[in-house]
Amino acid sequence: MRVLLLNQTFYPDVAATAQHAADLAAGLAEAGHDVTVVASRRAYDAPSCLFPVWERWRDVEIVRVPSTALGKSARWRRAIDFASFLLACMVRLAMLPRFDVVIAMTSPPLIGVLAALFVRLKGGALVSWIMDLNPDEAIAAGALRRESLLARGLSRLLRFSLETSSAVVVLDRFMRDRVIAKGVSDRRFAILPPWSHSSVVHYDERGRERFRAAHGLRDKFVVMYSGNHSPCHPLDTVLSAARAMRHDTRIAFVFIGGGSEFRKVADSGLGNVICLPYQPLEALAGSLSAADLHVVVMGEPFVGIVHPCKIYNVLAVGSPCLYIGPRPSHVTELAADSIYCAGHGDLAGVIDIIRRSATLGARRLKAMDEFSAASLLPAMIAIIEDAGRALKDVVRVVAAVS
Repeated sequence: MRVLLLNQTFYPDVAATAQHAADLAAGLAEAGHDVTVVASRRAYDAPSCLFPVWERWRDVEIVRVPSTALGKSARWRRAIDFASFLLACMVRLAMLPRFDVVIAMTSPPLIGVLAALFVRLKGGALVSWIMDLNPDEAIAAGALRRESLLARGLSRLLRFSLETSSAVVVLDRFMRDRVIAKGVSDRRFAILPPWSHSSVVHYDERGRERFRAAHGLRDKFVVMYSGNHSPCHPLDTVLSAARAMRHDTRIAFVFIGGGSEFRKVADSGLGNVICLPYQPLEALAGSLSAADLHVVVMGEPFVGIVHPCKIYNVLAVGSPCLYIGPRPSHVTELAADSIYCAGHGDLAGVIDIIRRSATLGARRLKAMDEFSAASLLPAMIAIIEDAGRALKDVVRVVAAVS
């Protein structure tokens, strides 16, 4: 089959969706499919970094389009950056031939609408891979009013793309229920959590020691948040814990990643806080292994809208984890013994968990491999292949009848 994948980020970008998109594209190519990716030239968290316009990587053709680089300091800047990428993507799609299957992710919002228009005009099956749900995310974050004309228009566009889809892949049951509530039939849904990067992410003792030595953490109990710093993952409670524990020299708080809220952490002025950029994939095992307690955060209104996928890499490393967020959620439903839970604003509870964990010292728990790429990637490839075959069967029937 000829397969097209659309997403703003792709290899060698270090954003989470880039890594999952790269895993899928490479897996499809290894399965014998002809894969093309359309993505942005600009790195997600370092827009001044430009990738090649065209590249062939692991038998995947990568076509990259331009966009503006106004940054994330204001919503209007992000909106213009998104719009410029979508416009360039639309122009590039107009020059591409028909594909058997088009896979649309959700970065940026509305990329699925372009994909739906593309298959309606040129044919092929659409598979929507919902990594986060918009405009629901913008409404929950307070960026849009639910009853505004813009919010209602964006909701109609989302429904259009989902109704055009031959298959819709969501990450958890909460996300499925939200989409079904929009009036989309559940016949085409599949629930498939994002896989851990099991080929490179595992407990790495040497990498742990290198990372800790490089950042002055050898004798520290390390509490780590690694991932996107955004309003969907409010860090106020863990930052308040760091402030309250600033005189405890045993404990260090390490924040790794980027996003619109990263500056808030970097400007905290706390001596027990270390801020680092996203780590390259080849160094991820070492940086994740360096933590003694990982932190996963989800904002109260975002259940079924976003899905912090960092939890799966944490479980693959075998590290204890502190989850700060609403219950129930997909994180609490994992029911792993390694996950402590606290609510937003529960400063005393969070401090108590950190102190009790520090008393226990560095611990390694049994790694969970049911969320590995080896387990979940073949299922995703099968969904895409089934969508392509089903459409071909329909075409044959129509041709025979006519």
